Amino acid sequence: MLSPEEIRYAIKIMRKTYPDAGTTLIADTNYHFLLATILSAQSTDQSVNEVTPALFKRFPLPADLAGVTPEEVEPYIKRLGLYRNKAKFLVKSSQQLVTNFDSEVPHTLNELMTLSGVGRKVADVVLAECFNIPAFPVDTHVSRVARRLRMVEPKATVLTIEKKLMEVIPPNHWLDAHHSMIFWGRYMCTARNPKCEKCPLLSICVTGQNNII
Repeated sequence: MLSPEEIRYAIKIMRKTYPDAGTTLIADTNYHFLLATILSAQSTDQSVNEVTPALFKRFPLPADLAGVTPEEVEPYIKRLGLYRNKAKFLVKSSQQLVTNFDSEVPHTLNELMTLSGVGRKVADVVLAECFNIPAFPVDTHVSRVARRLRMVEPKATVLTIEKKLMEVIPPNHWLDAHHSMIFWGRYMCTARNPKCEKCPLLSICVTGQNNII
């Protein structure tokens, strides 16, 4: 297991390698960013960005989406995986925003998680990106990198990973660290065929590809 100092060192190297790492979701309002984040589940940010311009133009406000059926939303997001469920989430969460939050995106974890389609990760992303509230979203890339680099135990849960990283990384660096780990997982420590031969962190990684998680 890496020590806290080694974890912070690893994050520093990731940030140095990808200094511009940040969100790649494109949205013009907090509401639209919330929708895009819901849509990003099991879909790439690029694929989400390809469908959202038409979706956002048709449904600029929560009341616009709240007043339609999921079937009316499906054509806009049909290229995404799980689009039927996601259409239901978008309509329901918009209805909840109108009814419970005066059409404004809430900015607490508990309130965000009352919205349809919003789990802890989505809520953390919205808090950090839209409201600059320190949070450490853990997605598949962050989970994979944390386990492979032995920042956490191999079978650590998402919540365990989040708590561990929040303990050893200063709050003002949580969002940058989150993005750095995502880029590391996308471009260096990929799920298949990770680029171990050129990885500057290989010395603190699990030894050899036979042990890759």
